[in-house]
Amino acid sequence: MIASANLASANWPADVHLIGCSQKSSAQAPAPDALVQSIGLKAFGLLRISELGLPTPPAFVLGTSYCRNEVMRQLAAQRSVWGPGLRQLEIASGKRLGDPHAPLLLAVRSGAAVSMPGMLGTLLNIGLCDATLRGLLRQTGNPRLVWDTYRRLVASYGELVDGIAPEVFEAEYSVLAGAPEARGQLDFSRLRELTRRSLRAYEQAVGRPFPQDPEAQLAGAIQAVLASWNAEKALAYRRQYHIDESLGTAATVQGMVFGNGGGRSGAGVGFTRNPATGERVMWVDFLFNAQGEDVVSGRRRAQGHEELARTMPRLWQALCEVGSQLERAFGDMQDFEFTVEDAHLYMLQTRSGKRTPEATVRIALDLLDEGVIDVATARKRTALVDPAALVRQRVVCGDGFTPIPLAHAASACSGVAHGEIALDEAAVRARKAAGASAILVRPDAQTSDLTAIQGASGLLTQRGAKTSHAAVVARQLGKVCLVGCEELRVDEAARTITFGETTLPEGQVLTLDGNDGAIYAGEPRTLTEPLTDLQTRLEHLRRSELTP
Repeated sequence: MIASANLASANWPADVHLIGCSQKSSAQAPAPDALVQSIGLKAFGLLRISELGLPTPPAFVLGTSYCRNEVMRQLAAQRSVWGPGLRQLEIASGKRLGDPHAPLLLAVRSGAAVSMPGMLGTLLNIGLCDATLRGLLRQTGNPRLVWDTYRRLVASYGELVDGIAPEVFEAEYSVLAGAPEARGQLDFSRLRELTRRSLRAYEQAVGRPFPQDPEAQLAGAIQAVLASWNAEKALAYRRQYHIDESLGTAATVQGMVFGNGGGRSGAGVGFTRNPATGERVMWVDFLFNAQGEDVVSGRRRAQGHEELARTMPRLWQALCEVGSQLERAFGDMQDFEFTVEDAHLYMLQTRSGKRTPEATVRIALDLLDEGVIDVATARKRTALVDPAALVRQRVVCGDGFTPIPLAHAASACSGVAHGEIALDEAAVRARKAAGASAILVRPDAQTSDLTAIQGASGLLTQRGAKTSHAAVVARQLGKVCLVGCEELRVDEAARTITFGETTLPEGQVLTLDGNDGAIYAGEPRTLTEPLTDLQTRLEHLRRSELTP
């Protein structure tokens, strides 16, 4: 259900919309394309999710017009604009922003009319402060969740709203937790201490205390999310894909659900089909006791769906059914985000997923065979793919030599890539200037690494997930991408990488095999094989175009 400026109330602000609330618009809904331009793809996906009857927290959307210029962004931060929408969320949830007894916490998410994965800002947990801590504790009975949520808010708000370097909060985390892999084990007392240290670090960096007024937090979050349209990485992405600068992003304000509440909770990202090959299998990354940013940021190693399916089989079955329902509703492979709160599933986003050329063809042809799309749609989606380019490269034995992998990692994109090890963007540029290809190797890859990923032949990370935003971008660029290599250690000071007992200097040749996730020193022999069956199916589709 969507409500807009045409509501009966004459005081309802322009270009503000409701999703999943009881109040309905009295006006005829705009055409889908116009609606996407107005509220962005993310909010449009939420609207469709709500209309399908799938579980999603209620939300309101400040449309893309508020991103037009600085004056409009300032206007969007005014209570007169977001107050009516907030009131509807409070009615729908039975909670109130800033209420010390039953506080409503909010997520503020960006969403342009075109997909820009990870390039724009998002803030979670808005509304938590010293005054609402006890209320959240009363609601959840979970002190660990409360303090974990508070420390997340302080760090993310400081980074996005006030421009504090992530290393400031990372240093506080490292003192108490050590390696990122151990951080999920912190008890509530250590998380409480971490929050207090983070609050002091915030005040030292900004020169004022962290805002304790939830409404001030919301206003700052809205303004920062809209301003992220002009962040350097967003500008670089739009240049790469020739996206219109005037589109702008919307800001979706949504009630929070918590994946960081323990062993029956978590956050995940999934594709309804394999975006690398197009195979009809659910492709999911999931982290127990986590929030969505843990999965998509590239800073943590995620699990596949196996553990989720084993521990909560009914929920996994429900998620698979939701995936099928989304494909039928949207007529395409979907990239979706979800949260599990105490074994309850909530859908937070869906959109058509980024995919390789191989996956583009296989998905279109399979959806045609399944009756989900028609011939004209299948032809349109595959029009730019050359059948001769549908090949797969793989590492093979040769001359009596069997290559032995240094390690394995999760593959986010198939194929084989060779190149000299490069630990940052400057090294990638240097390798290219010398006429060599480069493999970008990072402890974790973030979307701010976009330019370096563009220049490299492949990406290898120590942490991260195959559905993280950086992996999605690499896959869209056709780069071989291996993530979450447990054996890998990166020493940026020494400019070396290590796999177990083997240390390689920057500049050494490395090979990534995206087919099975293997990593090799040097450049083993490879073989390129045509995907004959797929080529034949595509050629048949195109020949049928000529048939009367």
